[in-house]
Amino acid sequence: MENAIAKAGVLIEALPYIREFQKKIIVIKYGGSILQDDAVRESVLTDIAFLRYAGIRPVLVHGGGPHINERLKAINHPVKFIDGLRYTDKVTLDVVVEEMDELNRQLVREINVHGALAQGFVRGSCLLKARKLEGKVDLGFVGVPTGCDDARLQPAMHSSIPVLAPMGLDGKGGFLNINADDIGYFLASHLRAEKLVFFTKELGIMRDINDPSTLISSIRVDEAERLIADGTIGGGMIPKVRAAVKSIRDGVNKVHVVDAKIPHALLLEIFTDQGIGTQIVH
Repeated sequence: MENAIAKAGVLIEALPYIREFQKKIIVIKYGGSILQDDAVRESVLTDIAFLRYAGIRPVLVHGGGPHINERLKAINHPVKFIDGLRYTDKVTLDVVVEEMDELNRQLVREINVHGALAQGFVRGSCLLKARKLEGKVDLGFVGVPTGCDDARLQPAMHSSIPVLAPMGLDGKGGFLNINADDIGYFLASHLRAEKLVFFTKELGIMRDINDPSTLISSIRVDEAERLIADGTIGGGMIPKVRAAVKSIRDGVNKVHVVDAKIPHALLLEIFTDQGIGTQIVH
């Protein structure tokens, strides 16, 4: 009886959040090595299905870097990164397209275990337009998102969970490889999403990466660059935080950085008073 009452209490705590976020858009970026853990993936995708059944409109953007690395190594092709971005020659691009196609279909299948909820967008159904990334160093077929096919995305959000692979069309019939964090920022800003969620393999933003008790539960956008400058935020967290700041300044309400390894981390972060990760707010 006590356990049943406790479960009811959890549902009551979630009620105001479910009401507040009805029909609101939440963009979720999920990638990296945490995509390869079956138990973690099942928890994340179940949470996303729950959001849809709760009347929220999730949009999932997935990465898949480790899958690409494994495939490149299998064909003895070099894996090369420059300033944290994958150098993408023609062979690498072909592998990216093939691997993302397969992974996208897998994620759609696994979400649809819970019902016909998800719709994949990859290769022939790609929604994003992109231009080649310009910089001091040529990264090959690497792009940044510039536009989106709203005529297809908007109906998809109303009827399903769109699942987008990290690639865009270059306007010449070809694909460009795009960093999934950049797509998360672009879509959240473009759609004026209520929230942007980054799944990571860390608890969130911590003052000491080795001490979970130093988790920072909330950061304002005006604090972000200071925390980057003093080294509190480092490594792969930097592009996520900068994407978060840009998206909030573009109209997104909140950005959350959560640990995908915690069972049902997404629901705990969104539907409880305390939360479990780091939220970045205006």
